[in-house]
This record gives sequence, C-alpha cells and structure tokens, in this order.
Amino acid sequence: MPSTTSTPATGHLPSRLLTSLGRYGLLLALVAVFAIFSAAAPTFLSVANLQSILVNNFTLLAIVAVAMTFAVSSGGIDLSVGTSVDFASFAFVSLVLAGQPVAIAALSGLAAGGLVGAFNALLISGIGISPFLATLGTLFIGRSIQQMLTDGGNPVYLPPNGVPQAFRFLGHGTIGGIPVPLAIAVAIIAAAAIVLARSRFGRVVLAVGIQPGVVRYSGIAIRSHVAITFTIAGIIAAAAGLILTATVTVYIPSSGNAFLLNAIGATFIGTTLSPLGRPNVLGTVLGVLLLSIVANGLLLTGLNFYWQQVGTGALIFAVLSLSFVNKKSRS
Repeated sequence: MPSTTSTPATGHLPSRLLTSLGRYGLLLALVAVFAIFSAAAPTFLSVANLQSILVNNFTLLAIVAVAMTFAVSSGGIDLSVGTSVDFASFAFVSLVLAGQPVAIAALSGLAAGGLVGAFNALLISGIGISPFLATLGTLFIGRSIQQMLTDGGNPVYLPPNGVPQAFRFLGHGTIGGIPVPLAIAVAIIAAAAIVLARSRFGRVVLAVGIQPGVVRYSGIAIRSHVAITFTIAGIIAAAAGLILTATVTVYIPSSGNAFLLNAIGATFIGTTLSPLGRPNVLGTVLGVLLLSIVANGLLLTGLNFYWQQVGTGALIFAVLSLSFVNKKSRS
C-alpha cells in the first residue's frame, strides 16, 4: 500500500526566500551597512558622529523626501522640490535682511514654497500637463528666476552681527536636548504619516496613484486632490529651505536641487517596505536613513567622492532589484 506521508514542499523555499528578501530588503540593507561601517570606521559609532548623521545628513533630506512621497503617492513626481527649497530660502533671507520679524519671514518662506507647489498644481490639474513635464518646467523656470534675482547667481549672506536670535534658534537651537531642525523633521514626518495613512484625503491620494480610473468613476474630484497634494509638497519642501538657511545663514541659488536625486531614491527605496510597492512615509524615512548612513560611512572611510556616488547608486539598485525579484516571484 503506498505511503501517505507527505514531504515538505521544499520547492517553494526559494520563492519564499526571495519574497522575504524583497519584503525586508531595506531593513536588511540598513543592518548590513551599519555593521560594515561600524567595523570599517572606528569613529562611526561615536555619539558625535551618530548625531552628525541625524542632524547633517538625515534632517533636510528627510523633509524633502517626505514632500516627494506626497507627489509620488498621487501617481506623479515632483522634480521641483529643490525649487521650493530655494524659493523659501530666498524669501526667508530677504525678509530677515529687510528687518522683518523672523516669524513673518518664515511664514513668507513657506508661502513661497507653497506658491511653487500651487504653480505645479495649475499646470497638472488645471492644464493637464503630466507631473514629470510640469515639474521639470518649474525646475527650469525657478532656476532662471533665481539667477535673475541674484545678479547671475550670487549668494545672499546675512551679516554675522545682524542675525536675530530666533533665526539662530531655528538653525542651531535645542528643545529638550534635541536639535530644533531634527525636532521639526520628526514633527513633519509624523504629521505626513498620519495624513497619508489615516486620513480620508491620504487614502484618496494613494488610490489615485494606484487606480485613478476607479477613483474617477467613484465621483471623487481627482484634480483637486492632486492639486492639494502638490501644494502640500511645496510647503513641506519649503520647511527644509528655512532650516537650511538658518543653519548656514546664507542663501545659495539652486542649492535645493542637491536634494532632488536622493529624495527620489529614498522615496522609491521606501516603496519596497510596502507589500503593494506603494510610497509610504515610514519606508521613505528608512530610505533616507540608509542613504545618510552610507554617505557618512563612505566619507569616514576616506573613499573618493566620485566612488561614494557609485556606492550609493549601487546600493539603491540592489534594494530595488530585490523588490523587483520579490514581485516577480509572487506573480
């Protein structure tokens, strides 16, 4: 009589392993790079260096990447987040130089970033231009405007003896021992996570990014939601511009574009944390942390700057490849 004893389905083990690697590739990459740099650079685990990672590498990029996450969640992309950073920085410095209160200058900076987002919203929701082309156009227009406002791209400095105390506090102050820039970043991250994951608006935005046709046939105004999303992205990115200016006490034209590629990379790395491959704030933040650790660790090891970029790009490729393999094995 044939035996009825079943054998383990070992054939499914490779696919399960690939699924696990893809699902938790980001977390595994974080643990791996942390362990590698802890061993390769003696000063990596020092308190001063870990604080430097959070304040100097993580904070500003996290804010810009959260702004990018909003845009990508709606099914688009925002190539003008750097322009929002720059416009906010310019407005902030100009009004402080003009003797306006820091609070008024800061609100004006946020409004300047929101204006960039609103312009994108007009192009995308009002005219119907694709987010990629619309925000790319805004990037070029913003760069030209900055050149004209600064006589060809000259930095705008605040004199050392003319920096208000509130301005210094925004860039270098602490709240309960936590640097103010980091505290602001954490507050923005928490608020964005709640909005995207818990609010009706956030659920609609995510649905628009996945199945816009279904949302449209449900009677929901897609254009207004997308417009609000890009305006919010501009305001969030503007917060990074305020912090950047308060930290270095100078406005440098087009400096915000330095965050663009890493913000895109962190956002798409973060999608690997979602079972559906969707943008999410937690994943984006972990992606930013991964890129920040890599940038700091490669600098401590003394690697040439250009090779640092190669290493960062290879890491992004590896994490996204694991996610692709995971999706392929599941399908």
